[in-house]
Amino acid sequence: MDDKRTIKVSKYVSKHLRHQPERIGLVLDPHGWVEIDDLLGAAAAHGFPISRTELDHVVAANDKQRFAVDGSRIRASQGHTVPVDLALTEAEPPAYLYHGTVAAALDAIRAEGLRPMARHHVHLSPDRETATRVGARRGRPVVLAVDAGAMRAAGHVFRISANGVWLADSVPPQFLRFP
Repeated sequence: MDDKRTIKVSKYVSKHLRHQPERIGLVLDPHGWVEIDDLLGAAAAHGFPISRTELDHVVAANDKQRFAVDGSRIRASQGHTVPVDLALTEAEPPAYLYHGTVAAALDAIRAEGLRPMARHHVHLSPDRETATRVGARRGRPVVLAVDAGAMRAAGHVFRISANGVWLADSVPPQFLRFP
């Protein structure tokens, strides 16, 4: 499977497992899972056939590990805009986490902190390199440090997804360190 097809399949699956399952007739269970056969059948019925081999490759090769497979089911690891409960347990974060963004967003972030926007949580990275890659998707990246230790001490809850992305309901501005 070439890189172009891998990216196309990954984006298609992400879109329908995270944001628009109903667009192709999928119904996610309360925790975001769907039968793999249902996903493959729905994709084919809507003009985007995906083989099981291609799906397995996308799941295994995705550098961000966006998808989790449990037996005959698949779900997105995080980033949903549709209501799901990923049933992630509370976790003790490292002292600092990181968030990649762009300069155009800094004024709003300074005023309001990090908010989940259309998603369920704010996504935080365990290292600057990952946050840089995330921020670069929208332009020239700016990496903010999050004082996760102080947030946790103040009672904020952190969770970690299956692919190592840290999740918080929000990050108030006082816990952010700007470059």
